[in-house]
Amino acid sequence: MNAKNTMSITEARKRIFELTENVQRPGTVYTFTQKGRPKAVMISAEEFEALVETIEAYRQFPDLDQDSKEAWEQFKRGQTVSLEEIAKRIKKQPNHVARRRAKKGTKRPRTRR
Repeated sequence: MNAKNTMSITEARKRIFELTENVQRPGTVYTFTQKGRPKAVMISAEEFEALVETIEAYRQFPDLDQDSKEAWEQFKRGQTVSLEEIAKRIKKQPNHVARRRAKKGTKRPRTRR
């Protein structure tokens, strides 16, 4: 806890508008205490959204950290595949369906929802 940004809930209540402005600076966090113990934290809505997205990514991909490290090591060893090679591999897959591009000036037909 940063003592500078730690205060009682009573003090925070008095300064709520000021704190709300200050917390918009990246990395600014306030900890509110009750009877000297941490009770709540204030961060900007933007930082909160970023945290939620990060947590969701780790839920969806629990091995993301390890996979990223392994991918980086493979990259450093030169074990890479070009986008062209990936495209060739995808086209070779039996269930691959190629999308046709519309000619210039033509409109796609509307689909009903």
